[in-house]
Amino acid sequence: MALPVTRYAKSGEVHIAYQVFGNGPIDLVFVPGFVSHIENYWDYPDLGRWLLRLSSFARVAIFDKRGTGLSDRVGEAPSLDQRMDDARAVMDAAGMERAALLGVSEGGPLATLFAATYPQRCHALVLYGTFARSSWITPSGLQGFIEYIDKAWGSGRNLAMWAPSHRNDPALKQWWGRFERLGASPAAALALVRMISQIDISDILSSVHVPTLVIHCSDDTLIGIEHGRFLAEHIPGARLIELPGDDHLFFVHEPIIDAIEEFLTGSVSAAEDQRVLATVLFTDIVGSTARAEQLGDQRWRSLLEAHHTAVRRELARFRGNEVRSLGDGFLATFDGPARAVRCACSIAGAVRALDLQVRCGLHTGEIEVTGADVQGIAVHIASRVSAVAGPGEVLVSRTVKDLVAGSGLRFDERGRHSMKGLQEPLDLYAASH
Repeated sequence: MALPVTRYAKSGEVHIAYQVFGNGPIDLVFVPGFVSHIENYWDYPDLGRWLLRLSSFARVAIFDKRGTGLSDRVGEAPSLDQRMDDARAVMDAAGMERAALLGVSEGGPLATLFAATYPQRCHALVLYGTFARSSWITPSGLQGFIEYIDKAWGSGRNLAMWAPSHRNDPALKQWWGRFERLGASPAAALALVRMISQIDISDILSSVHVPTLVIHCSDDTLIGIEHGRFLAEHIPGARLIELPGDDHLFFVHEPIIDAIEEFLTGSVSAAEDQRVLATVLFTDIVGSTARAEQLGDQRWRSLLEAHHTAVRRELARFRGNEVRSLGDGFLATFDGPARAVRCACSIAGAVRALDLQVRCGLHTGEIEVTGADVQGIAVHIASRVSAVAGPGEVLVSRTVKDLVAGSGLRFDERGRHSMKGLQEPLDLYAASH
């Protein structure tokens, strides 16, 4: 087989390197770990054979996430919703309307979030050696990994952490060192590891409604088996396969391919397209009744129209979906939590020029789309969060805060709040950018 051609998909202003190979009946998007280099994949025979096995039953798209491999370098570690944009851009460029997603290691949270957010574009989810919470390795292991990146990145001496049973394989160690050097610079690798240490998607696992297979090695020395079990327990209907072994590297395990092929080529039920993961935003003008009485009907209507124009401009800028206007506020949804928070902050800033203040509340969760409207517990929570916000404040739930790790957004604690209709209090945070 000739090596696949590397092409570039445009995700905003960023170029994402990708390859497509195979002609199987299933479209499959491979979401790599924290660094990758899609051309270097093929230089190691075992990895090349592993990918060819995928292509025997699927049309496969692989890509380097922004900041890694052959994709554009970026100024800071990307957030999960930026990476979701990249995966979607690759699917569009490859002509994949709907695909299975295979997320390995740090690619797992991204693949999971994508499956929950875009069930209409994901018909199945496979997760290997991955996690929901940021404790992907122990604190001491994390510190050791950071020191390795700082002092010895590109040497391949860290192979024992990823594949203990292959620690003395000179060919793999040599390739692994080159893979590190080509995958990311030391500074980029450090930024990515620090971003990874903040990931927590545990709150959204129940919003995954596509058939899901979780594969994990029982003695994985990098990401413990408890992480795989947690995913399988909290993703509805997920199936867990525990494989023997302690190697984290996916391509040293042939049984993984067997499990993936059996799962994807069997009978797979359709996703529930009307239930999706979204970030819900409520906005509300502070003191609108008193302001209307002060200005009179005509002047208030003019000011309200200016407010609506400003809000809609920011919604369009950040790809928000206006569900409806609420007299003096808006209900909108977003497919990326970081964009939603930035939009809310920009709305609060834009209306200050009109001598208005708004309160904004955001929550990420599962919504039900019924025609042009949305409903569900996530909508109610966002509404409650908005009601607690102060003048000019953008208030978010802990779920939102956790999902935008690495985005550069700042948060100040606002304590725990009991919400009507919810059994447990919510931790709330004031956002700024």
